[in-house]
Amino acid sequence: MHTWLSEVFNSPDLLGVLGIVAKTTAVYVFVIVGLRVLGTRELGQMSLYDFVLIVVIANSVQNAMVGGNDTLVAGLVSALTLMFWNGVLSWVLDRFPKLQHAMVGEPIVLLSDGLPRWDKMRKTGVTRDELIAGLREHGVASLDDVRLAVLETDGSISVVPKEARVHRARRRIRGLTTT
Repeated sequence: MHTWLSEVFNSPDLLGVLGIVAKTTAVYVFVIVGLRVLGTRELGQMSLYDFVLIVVIANSVQNAMVGGNDTLVAGLVSALTLMFWNGVLSWVLDRFPKLQHAMVGEPIVLLSDGLPRWDKMRKTGVTRDELIAGLREHGVASLDDVRLAVLETDGSISVVPKEARVHRARRRIRGLTTT
């Protein structure tokens, strides 16, 4: 007699577990590469459409990862595999700055001395309206009031107003202090 409890805790054999690990790994790599191809803006400034895309991707790949196995063990193995690879990726990126630069990217100047860099904005997918919204979030009303606006690697827009005081870092060079 099968009870709901035995169905929940019914576990796949070792070969089934290894299959779940392999499929989950393949999906993880595919989604990471796919999100990287979408660009920086998608990661930090998710629109409603971007959010729906992520939810639909998650739903569409769920069965691919566990192969229709809806047991608790299969779900836990898949989740554990995702957490493992995420930890490995974070560790690797921390130790290899060139790889991190390739995967994460670098900050991109969108606006300099009030002049938008349309080519950079097109390349990153940032629209004029998104740039203006980013400026408003920083209390800046006009493009002319901006010294610098940068799309950061996390997708946020940093803004340096023209009236902002610039601090120069002090550094020591062979016993001399310079500014």
